[in-house]
Amino acid sequence: MNRDIFKGLGVALVTPFMENGAVDFAAVARVVDSLIAGGVDYILVLGTTGETPTLTKDERKALIRFVRERVAGRVRLMVGVGGNCTHDVVTTLRTWDLSGYDAILSVNPYYNKPNQEGLYQHFKAIAEASPLPVMLYNIPGRTGINMTPATIARIAAECENVIGVKEASGDLAQMAEIKKLLPSDFLLVSGDDGLTVEVVKLGGDGVISVLANAYPAETKEIVRLALEGNTDEADAKLKAFDGIISALFEEGNPVGIKTLLHAKVVCSNTMRLPLVSGSDALLEKIETLVAEYEK
Repeated sequence: MNRDIFKGLGVALVTPFMENGAVDFAAVARVVDSLIAGGVDYILVLGTTGETPTLTKDERKALIRFVRERVAGRVRLMVGVGGNCTHDVVTTLRTWDLSGYDAILSVNPYYNKPNQEGLYQHFKAIAEASPLPVMLYNIPGRTGINMTPATIARIAAECENVIGVKEASGDLAQMAEIKKLLPSDFLLVSGDDGLTVEVVKLGGDGVISVLANAYPAETKEIVRLALEGNTDEADAKLKAFDGIISALFEEGNPVGIKTLLHAKVVCSNTMRLPLVSGSDALLEKIETLVAEYEK
C-alpha cells in the first residue's frame, strides 16, 4: 500500500441539497470539479462535513457511485464508513460496492463511549472486514471519547491495513506522542484547517480540509509550502484565512462551509434537521470576510 497517496490535501466533501431537501447532484458535480481543478490530492465522501448522519442508506450509496463516476480516476478517493454499532459497520464494508475508492475513514464510535479496549476491538473488527486500507478518525469533541496514542499504536501494530489517523482532538501534544509511538510511515493528518501547519511541523502529512471546499487552490498552496518546509510562508497564507476559518465553525460544521459556498454562489445553504441554515448574521459576516480576502 502506497500511503503517500494520502499525503497532502484531502477535502471533506459537502453534500449540497436543493431547497426541497433532495441531494443536489448537479451542485455535487460543481464542487467536485472545482476541487480537482484546484489541485486537491484526494476527496473524502461521506464525512461529517457531508452531513452523513442525515443521509439515507440509498443516498449514501448514490453519492458513492456519483462521485466515483464524476471523478473518473482524476484524484484519489476516500469514503467514510463508521458508526457506533460495530456489526453494522462491518456489514457495510462486506456488502457495499466500494470499487474505485482507495481507503476508508472510520470515526470513533459516538454516544456509546467505549473504553480503550472497546475502541481497539471495534477498529480491529473493521480492519479485518475492510477491503480497503483504513484511516482512523479521532474527533472526541463529536464522539465523546478520545482515542489515545497508545491505543492507536496498538491498532496499527495488530492491523497492517490501518494506515493513519485523522486527528481532530486539537491536542498538539497528543499528536506529537502519536509521531513518537507510531512507525514513520504511519500517516498523521490534521482534522482542523487552523492547525494544518502546526501538525506538519510535528511531522504530520497534511489535512483533510473543510475550507478547501471553497478555496481548494489556496489551501493546496498552504499544504504544499508546509510540506516542503516553507512553514513561515505557509503560516502567513493560513493566517489570511483566520477570520473565515473562525466563521466557518461559529455555528457549527458544515453550517459554516455551506454558508460560505452559498455566498460564493456554488450551492444553497440548505441543511437537514437537526442542523439549520446559517443565520443572516453569519452570512453577512462571511460575505464581508470573503470580500476582504478576495479584494
